[in-house]
Amino acid sequence: MIKLVLTDLDDTLICHGLPRATDHAIAGIQAMVDAGLHFGPVSGRIPNDMGWMFDQHKECYATGAYCNGQMVYIDGELVHAEPLDGEELNRLAAVLAKTGAGILTMFDVWHGDIRTAGYVVTPDDAHAARMRESFGDWRRVSRLDEPSYLKANIHVVGTREDQTETREMLREEFPSMDFVFPSNFAPLLDVSPHGWSKGSAVGVLARELGITLEEVATFGDSENDLSMIEAVPNAVAVANADEQIKAAARWEIGASADDAVADALFDIAAAASTGEMPSFMR
Repeated sequence: MIKLVLTDLDDTLICHGLPRATDHAIAGIQAMVDAGLHFGPVSGRIPNDMGWMFDQHKECYATGAYCNGQMVYIDGELVHAEPLDGEELNRLAAVLAKTGAGILTMFDVWHGDIRTAGYVVTPDDAHAARMRESFGDWRRVSRLDEPSYLKANIHVVGTREDQTETREMLREEFPSMDFVFPSNFAPLLDVSPHGWSKGSAVGVLARELGITLEEVATFGDSENDLSMIEAVPNAVAVANADEQIKAAARWEIGASADDAVADALFDIAAAASTGEMPSFMR
């Protein structure tokens, strides 16, 4: 029986181009909650994004993991935080400025102090000027002055091949960090502490809720979901997922565009009344 569902948001629960989760998806989450089950988003996004993404239905996001698992919440309480080192981020910003391969972008996320305005970090005025067209009036800082941070991205330039080369270069230069693509579309790299991922957060959530990994279902579509797909036996890929996600997942459902995860949530909620697995897992 599935007792906990953890799902990626962009291009998984929420189709690319939609402003938020559909009413059908929200109703599916509510059906799970009414059946005594647990639900949570596991997203690269910050906690403050969840309100508008779920139309202010707090039951949809009180439990979950954000910033690629760096912030883990249960019933609205932060139970684990896994920060990035501030000096390593400054060195990263300098390398990006020197190579012109992208720019470091940050959000102020720490101990519940969440400011939705992003800012860019670069020590080089010319680099900032070159990137200004992409970021408009985003605040710019020359360096970071705190010892640790949560939520960092790199806006990478060039083709997907160029972006992949940048990722490999950064992986060699910064072994203390991990760099993954959060989307099949966006020109972004998520930055996380090395060895910490969405999959790590899945383990924290299951342990804190007293649930075995066999009772967890995870849903995903892209590279930064791979760790949570590999973390549990009942992992699910949407039809629009990367081939590596499909290969790693035990189950496959319809596309994000067809609200397939929402349908799966109703199936899981209905199966809970008999203690069985949902029909798409039989």
